[in-house]
Amino acid sequence: MALAGQRSGEEFDEVVSFPEWRTVLMGEALAAAVKRRYVSTILGFLRVCKATGRPLSAGLIRWHLDRAGLGEAARREERAALAWLFKTARAAGKVQRQAGAFVPPPAATVVAPGPHLGRAVGGGAGMGGALPPLAAGDQGGADWERDLITAIRRKGFLWRTEQTYRAWAGRFAEYVRPRSPYAAGGAEVEAFLSRLAVEQRAAPSTQKQALNALVFLMQEALRVDLGEMAFRRARERRRVPTVLSREEVRRLLERLSPGCRLMAEVMYGSGLRLMELLRLRVQHLDLERRQLRVLGGKGDRDRVTVLSDSLRPRLEAHLGRLREIFAEDRAAGAPGVWLPEGLARKYPHAGVAWEWQWLWPSREFMRDPETGLRRRHHLLDGTFQNAVRKAAGEAGLDKRVTPHVLRHSFATHLLESGTDIRTLQELLGHESLETTQIYTHVMQKPGLGVRSPLDMNPGAFSG
Repeated sequence: MALAGQRSGEEFDEVVSFPEWRTVLMGEALAAAVKRRYVSTILGFLRVCKATGRPLSAGLIRWHLDRAGLGEAARREERAALAWLFKTARAAGKVQRQAGAFVPPPAATVVAPGPHLGRAVGGGAGMGGALPPLAAGDQGGADWERDLITAIRRKGFLWRTEQTYRAWAGRFAEYVRPRSPYAAGGAEVEAFLSRLAVEQRAAPSTQKQALNALVFLMQEALRVDLGEMAFRRARERRRVPTVLSREEVRRLLERLSPGCRLMAEVMYGSGLRLMELLRLRVQHLDLERRQLRVLGGKGDRDRVTVLSDSLRPRLEAHLGRLREIFAEDRAAGAPGVWLPEGLARKYPHAGVAWEWQWLWPSREFMRDPETGLRRRHHLLDGTFQNAVRKAAGEAGLDKRVTPHVLRHSFATHLLESGTDIRTLQELLGHESLETTQIYTHVMQKPGLGVRSPLDMNPGAFSG
């Protein structure tokens, strides 16, 4: 089926502007399962548009479908969804002809789906839920990027670190264009870092992250000696975390659906980060010892944290429901859950083992662009974040509430109850005690039980 833009004589592309496509799709006489697949595919393609910096057009659709990495069945599904999108937009007058033939994105900007798009096409906001692409198929585009990837993997850095370093290197390459990063030196890195502080008012942590990434790029990957650098440092800002009172936590939890409430209670009761919560697998629960194992947390550090004894009956019931889903997936011959690349090679059948199943699985199967397989992924970060924000609004909380606020509240409430700060450091997985000490500034009674002077003799100030 021709999607659009079949040119004869004059060269042109056809650009789509169709923001109401989802509403129109919901009104179509299609099966619910087909609509869900179409939504998943179209959202995935919109992320392709964002990653490549190109508008949704006939040329980009053809380029996307022609790329390697999709199985035949997956390609047919994508073609059907995108064909529907283009034909419906054209019928609604939402397609405009644009002079000039479509030019494919440069190789250096065409990256594997993992860091930008999420390998689960129905992914939520952000990159948190993205799974790393197969290393052999993700070697970069430009020479400098390939050298960077080689150096990163030789050092054994985490996938999230690779994502971050490649993103900063890409921004730096754009900054020095048309010169190559190979021709750059300390002066260009200084100018780039100073620009972050002066023009973009970047936070010190952001500037430090960029510094680490560019020093690694230039010295470790490209073998360029930067020498001594003097750049404008971003102004240090001290931020205190948002913390809920115990009563506010209770009100928030009451407004969540049963499934999201159990997740929020585990996050608050164990002090987990969001992605640590979402990536829990069945084997990470130790109900008998009331412990929760966090494997591969921030900094690739493992730790053991507390698991609330009050949650045990509900977690046991939750595991019972998961066993039913697990049995249905196995009976249907569904592929196993995603495993890290090295683990999947060493234990190819671990993905269908009970202990490796996600503790918080998604309701729908999601397509893996690398293999074309539709497998069950864990719940997406955006789904849980939206549920918490909505519950906070319904609870009437006048604070900016995100899932991470539950981790802040866990730490603060433990300190208020007399927990030793070094014990708290271990439970939170902080590398530095200085990071944990930030919670001493938001305790209900900081310091040695300090009281406000207004509370010392309240009768003297009564109106």
